Amino acid sequence: MEQITPKTEDKPKRTKPDWLRVKLPTGKEYAQVRQLVDEHKLHTICESGNCPNMGECWGAGTATFMILGNICTRSCGFCAVATGMPTSVDWQEPNRVANSVKLMKVKHAVITSVDRDDLKDGGSIIWAETVAAIRRESPGTTLETLIPDFMGKWENLQRIIDIRPEIVSHNLETVRRLTRQVRIQAQYDRSLEVLKRLKDGGCKTKSGVMLGLGETDEEIRETMQDLANSNVDILTLGQYLQPTPKHLPVAEFVTPERFAEYKEYGLKLGFKYVESGPLVRSSYHAEKHLF
Repeated sequence: MEQITPKTEDKPKRTKPDWLRVKLPTGKEYAQVRQLVDEHKLHTICESGNCPNMGECWGAGTATFMILGNICTRSCGFCAVATGMPTSVDWQEPNRVANSVKLMKVKHAVITSVDRDDLKDGGSIIWAETVAAIRRESPGTTLETLIPDFMGKWENLQRIIDIRPEIVSHNLETVRRLTRQVRIQAQYDRSLEVLKRLKDGGCKTKSGVMLGLGETDEEIRETMQDLANSNVDILTLGQYLQPTPKHLPVAEFVTPERFAEYKEYGLKLGFKYVESGPLVRSSYHAEKHLF
């Protein structure tokens, strides 16, 4: 007789609290960007990631683009991006992204990518060329790059430092104890080293942490202290939401009041800017982080 294995989706799901419900995007600016995206078949992670803040960000002239394909060499427990062997590098991608930024009249562009551990340069050459292409096509657009750790190969990180985006972000994602479970191929201290080297190289730095994965209040505060010790300028704290039943479950829905407490604590630690709330994502209010 065939043995039936219970499916993950059969388990009772946590009901999202009211504070995680968002209104449908509206507004003239959003509608204009929506039309451009549809007409020119432009790709943004805002849309493909079904971000709850898409309407607000597009209305403010901010959009996030993902480069280096849509297949990641890592298998993080929180991320819905497909894992596997990526396709070959598309050397025309920087020009296409730059054209998208120009067409959408993006004021502040956030660029992120999959991890490309299969490449000797970790994708850093495409990263640098994308920043350069956007600057050529849209010299008035400011840039934030949300980069991987490049496996600690510092010559690849140096390409980002040399091109000097207005903000360079690298997410720690979770507390030390949960790193192996949440970011399977990443290392907590290596990410802190990435942020420190960026800062030492003269970059304005940013990092993000997801809450609700089973971390304790003490661990959250320790993580914030570790980031402050690395002289990170900007911190984002948001609620983890399970993208599919195959991903890590939500252990807790953190209340807006607690997020407010963490923001106050972060400002006391010396962060120049702290975004802390259930719906906060890495690029949320990104245009305000330029200061």
